[in-house]
Amino acid sequence: MYVWARMARMMATARSRGPYVMGGESRLAFRCLPTDIDFNVHLNNARYMMLADLGRIDIFLRAGLITLARKNGWAPMMGGLQSVYAREIRLWRRFEVVSSIETWEGTQVIGKHRFVLDNGETAALILTTAGVYDRGARRFLGIDEVVAALGRSAQPRPPTEVERMFMASQRELRAQAKRH
Repeated sequence: MYVWARMARMMATARSRGPYVMGGESRLAFRCLPTDIDFNVHLNNARYMMLADLGRIDIFLRAGLITLARKNGWAPMMGGLQSVYAREIRLWRRFEVVSSIETWEGTQVIGKHRFVLDNGETAALILTTAGVYDRGARRFLGIDEVVAALGRSAQPRPPTEVERMFMASQRELRAQAKRH
């Protein structure tokens, strides 16, 4: 099942998972297919990123962000990510992608995607930073603005030490990219 078929399945089943609640999780079940593997016969690194995208889109869809973004000319955009691989996801193995919004600060939201094997072990972990760009105003929105526009009253928790280091690393890499 290629990316578009998996996305169609996720979108068709979103309603059955209910609305996304801040602090909640998106849980999407998959099986490692022949189209997902590399020469080591395990899930290739690009597929991890694509499946994390589906977890993020599931959250955005169920939270109402996709509808609000279309209406207001906004664009959710990735800032960066960091991934670690702890265990293989071998061909035909079942696993879940468990995605969540961890916290936010200013214009950046921190997401987490855990790849959980059918025995409960974590195979990989991806941290992401993202924002919502207002095309008309040509600026990134404060995440508090986005949360309020969604009709929610959630407050972010303070970032953990790992999340602070991740955000600092992303800022430095972005600055380096802009210098070249």
